[in-house]
Amino acid sequence: MSVVEFEVRDKVAYVTLNRPEKLNAINHAVLDGMTEAFDEVKHNADIWGMVITGTGRAFSTGHDLVEMAQRTERRTRTGGATDFYQFLQELYKPTVAAINGLCLAQGGGIALSCDIRIASEEAQFGWPQVKRGISSTSGPTILFQQVPKNIAMEMLFTGEFISAERALDLLMVNHVVPHDQLMEKSEEVIRKIMANAPLAVRAIKETGVRGLDMNMEQRVRLASLISAQVGRSADTKEGLKAFAEKRDPVWTGK
Repeated sequence: MSVVEFEVRDKVAYVTLNRPEKLNAINHAVLDGMTEAFDEVKHNADIWGMVITGTGRAFSTGHDLVEMAQRTERRTRTGGATDFYQFLQELYKPTVAAINGLCLAQGGGIALSCDIRIASEEAQFGWPQVKRGISSTSGPTILFQQVPKNIAMEMLFTGEFISAERALDLLMVNHVVPHDQLMEKSEEVIRKIMANAPLAVRAIKETGVRGLDMNMEQRVRLASLISAQVGRSADTKEGLKAFAEKRDPVWTGK
């Protein structure tokens, strides 16, 4: 049984953390599995998007503290769990986190690094590292950017969890659904995205991510350059032709 399951269906990669007896805690085997899966998503032209979720009661509770206590250190091709944050944010394909349960620490960092987040009503979020004498990477760098500073500080200082509904109030997630509808809703969202031109979707993500640290003039210039590249694609020609012919376009990603 693989601790990270990987499947591709209709151009969507489904990545499932599958270590439920350990609440999908991230150990070396999970790191290696995620590295392999994310690399495949990035480099396989036939994969246009990704959904990541977990089995059992947790999306992921973060770093395996037993392994951490043993002080075993080894770097994966991406450099480790914390490097997945930047990897996911700069992976210019749409990513959806289907958050099925406990989403803590590095698990929270991975979820917040995805483009769209859908939570089961049973999900909980937290960064409890301070309760174990540990600092956090994703909390002060990612959570801090996504919720008001005072809210982030309270969560990080106390280590207390928040509910899925509270996460929705804070705009940490896009949707909260009944637990048995989580994958159905995630599938609905990713398929709406897949109905659109993949190069255009990727261009929008790349423009938005790369433009975060730019001024307005630089962002507009970047957007114009990337938009011009997409405009020369076969998909743009197909989209305009399909519009004129009043039919659904057939995208090729070229």
